[in-house]
Amino acid sequence: MDLSNIVTAQLVVSFVVINVMLQVVLLTVAYSIYLERKISAYIQDRLGPNRVGFDFGLPFLKFLRGCFGLGQPMADGLKFLLKEDYAPSRVDKYLFTLAPVASFIPALIGFIIIPWGGVWICPDFSLPFVGPIQGGPVHVAGFVANVGIIYILAVASLGVYGVTLGGWASNNKYSFLGGLRCTAQMISYEVPLGVSLLAALLLIGTVMPDGIIRYQAENGWLLFSQPIAAFIFFTAILAEANRAPFDNAEAEQELVGGYHTEYSSMRFALFFLAEYAHMITSCSFFTLIFLGGYQILPFVDFGLTSPESTSLLAVAVKFGVYFGKVVSLICFMMLIRWTLPRLRYDQVMMMAWQAIIPLSMIVLVMTSVMVYLGQRGLAPMLGANLALALVCLLVLPLLPKPKANRKIRLYGSRFSAMPGERVITGPTHAAALEDRPVQGTAPIV
Repeated sequence: MDLSNIVTAQLVVSFVVINVMLQVVLLTVAYSIYLERKISAYIQDRLGPNRVGFDFGLPFLKFLRGCFGLGQPMADGLKFLLKEDYAPSRVDKYLFTLAPVASFIPALIGFIIIPWGGVWICPDFSLPFVGPIQGGPVHVAGFVANVGIIYILAVASLGVYGVTLGGWASNNKYSFLGGLRCTAQMISYEVPLGVSLLAALLLIGTVMPDGIIRYQAENGWLLFSQPIAAFIFFTAILAEANRAPFDNAEAEQELVGGYHTEYSSMRFALFFLAEYAHMITSCSFFTLIFLGGYQILPFVDFGLTSPESTSLLAVAVKFGVYFGKVVSLICFMMLIRWTLPRLRYDQVMMMAWQAIIPLSMIVLVMTSVMVYLGQRGLAPMLGANLALALVCLLVLPLLPKPKANRKIRLYGSRFSAMPGERVITGPTHAAALEDRPVQGTAPIV
């Protein structure tokens, strides 16, 4: 059997990209957790992880002690591996074990359609037991197909099954409620995610990942020509990844821990890692559609990051630019988490069905009209988006206000005082009014 007809240069490159990027994604997941802890610490005026280095308690590695806490992800991983793997007696043991895997695997296989390095002119080479292989232009991606965009949407939608199974198999009411919340939320926000993506693809005219980047290299990033669709898409991927302010499936104040309340050890770690793997995949997808992929700057034809540059150095630079954008978006997601408060669950669902979904459909209709009229350029599309935003701001005050969840006046409380009563809500003690904690309330002579 002649394997040289089966094993092509594209197959070999895709195999290498999958194996390399799998390790890169897993390492990024580990250090995304470290990064989140550091960002939250800076926002809350703390230090964050700063003790665990790589000295392993050995005197001759003393110079690696501390290292800004960069050994913390390894310590956390060892802790999860060595912890007792406890499962309550009345859980569905098979589904209880299957759920974390069903959540982690879809998050880990979505990145293979991302064109990390564009196109590379591969030279001829040979492999043992295969023989000579003809080179040529190959895509530096794990999977090259016309259905690449559809593939990543299909894979991302499978993540809901792991969360739902985990909530149901735990035989815990809090876990079950968390699973139901997550199911309803992810199904709801998949609609605006798909519709906003349709608006972008309708403007681009292709579903090939490399073609999407080439279009943005010639016409500018879609972030500028479709800002409303980009906003909807980013909001939807936040909700799909269960990130704040949409983390109602694991709301500690209401559901203890949500769908992973009963999980511990590596089962819990898989749920934890799946969230960050979803962030990497979704940020890669957003970068591909709206941020020009591996282009370093909009409207600038920088040589090594141009789609026409096919050298090995260009592949390395393109990967660095693409991955830098992904990490920047992940940091922005973390900044949102530690800045905005969690939305109430009914507010999350009402925002999806009464605001985000109708707005995404209006954007799709607007894009269809502009494409039909031949106005696909940056200036006409940006003008149409600004006009739509202005119309929304004018119409919003005219819409009926929801009457649910309004505060009821409690007679006799500080917000609804009795007649003749004077309510004082501020501090009155001298120590509480003093703004000099060192000097205290004693007068200074």
